[in-house]
Amino acid sequence: MDLVFRDAEVVDGTGAPSYRADVAIEGGRIAAIVKEGAAAGCLRPTARRIVDAEGLALSPGFIDMHAHSDLALLRDPDHSAKAAQGVTLEVLGQDGLSYAPVDDRTLAQVRRAITGWNGYGDDIDFDWRTVGEYLDRLDRAHGGRGIAVNAAYLVPQGTVRMYAVGWEDRPATGHELDRMRRLVAEGLEQGAFGMSSGLTYTPGMYAKDAELTELCRVVAEYGGYYCPHHRSYGAGALEAYGEMIALTREAGCALHLAHATMNFGVNEGRAPELLALLDEALGAGADISLDTYPYTPGCTTLVALLPGWASEGGPEAVLARLRDEGTAERIRHHLEVLGSDGCHGVPVDWDTIEVSGVSAPGLAEYVGRRVDGWATARRLLLEDRLGTTILQHVGHEENVRAIMRHRVHTGGSDGILQGTKPHPRAYGTFPRFLGRYVRELGVLSLEECVARLTGRPAARLRLSDRGRIREGYVADLVLFDPETVAAGSTYASPRTLPTGIPHVLVDGRFVIEDGRRTDALPGRSLRSNRRGGA
Repeated sequence: MDLVFRDAEVVDGTGAPSYRADVAIEGGRIAAIVKEGAAAGCLRPTARRIVDAEGLALSPGFIDMHAHSDLALLRDPDHSAKAAQGVTLEVLGQDGLSYAPVDDRTLAQVRRAITGWNGYGDDIDFDWRTVGEYLDRLDRAHGGRGIAVNAAYLVPQGTVRMYAVGWEDRPATGHELDRMRRLVAEGLEQGAFGMSSGLTYTPGMYAKDAELTELCRVVAEYGGYYCPHHRSYGAGALEAYGEMIALTREAGCALHLAHATMNFGVNEGRAPELLALLDEALGAGADISLDTYPYTPGCTTLVALLPGWASEGGPEAVLARLRDEGTAERIRHHLEVLGSDGCHGVPVDWDTIEVSGVSAPGLAEYVGRRVDGWATARRLLLEDRLGTTILQHVGHEENVRAIMRHRVHTGGSDGILQGTKPHPRAYGTFPRFLGRYVRELGVLSLEECVARLTGRPAARLRLSDRGRIREGYVADLVLFDPETVAAGSTYASPRTLPTGIPHVLVDGRFVIEDGRRTDALPGRSLRSNRRGGA
């Protein structure tokens, strides 16, 4: 064999009790599993390399169900932010905004719109336009060597609307809707696993339910799933969750709720109401899953807080409105008094808004500081040309724990890697689940937590040979110490790598070995092979 993990405590991704075994790897797959106390005559596997796993847990690689590494994987071959956590697969194209499918106009607009998520991309050769071409670009990244970890993709509905309709707040015409259907279908045919939306982000938020339902019908035809960042995580959150459940039920489409939180003061202690809504829908036959990150603050761009009408027409139109004193005052009134749709229907509390990153070097002094009012926010928006990222300290720990316990829960970092002080979830989500919420708090058992980070997301993606430790499965594996695994990232030092994860394999190759990043780039794009009519 190529490799054997000797005497590992195998946590296999199913939620079943762990067991002690030798696990052998050959040709990038799990070739043999020999449990302790196997029948006499069953030889222990040998290999060119044997790793002593005594006292350590061996699990499938972690699947980040909500990642924003769309450009980071192309920019940084190291990508330790995720590899060091044990992440072996990231799902990209989130929140309805990413870089395919596009034409030249749309690409320029989306680059500006999500500069705060991924940077403007001056260092990237945007030599793709379709979903398939973007996935090809991942495969030939870094001189054809590939990427650090595997990647899956969702067709971003906001980008599709930008492409077909533009930035206008109006219903799509019949021709435009047909074009959006074709763009979604083409993306799915080229390998996307479903469709995402960002319904507090423009221009995706301009789509009404009937339009979303029609696009979800296309997703359902290909056996994919819909992953919405829905219309509110604050005032009206339960109604927004119910809206997504209803329209996917009408479309016959599977639903995966992105970063399924209940935030802001209006939702403190209300997670049980959300869980009751989910249980009712599941009991009626709905196909629903969700992801969360194990932190209370959220993270987004400063421009995302603005009312949807202020962003109609695209980024340059936003800047023009902000320069106009009368319009800027109207924006302030919506933010501070009425509660804008971009701020989830809740009047903004500037004390909860912390600047995590800026694009303009001259604004670096603001990073790590709270926004002290509209005048500062307006200055940042204008001088940073909408590139400012923020943390929103609006979550509730009891809600985080309650939702984490639900049976359809999976893990997602929602990790924005851009900015001087990004949210620590970008570097710490998966070890924090294992360290804080399993070992320290006992919210989940080790076996159940691993299933939520591996087998359950693999099932949502319909991956038939990943997400579990079984013979014949791809050797995406993590060896970690249950007694010491922990997130190193903090709000003060958000790029600190985790501890207690000595080895990570992607497709049978070490990307983390003895706690250090190797130079291996075994990651590739994973592509759904389902076709319409499924």
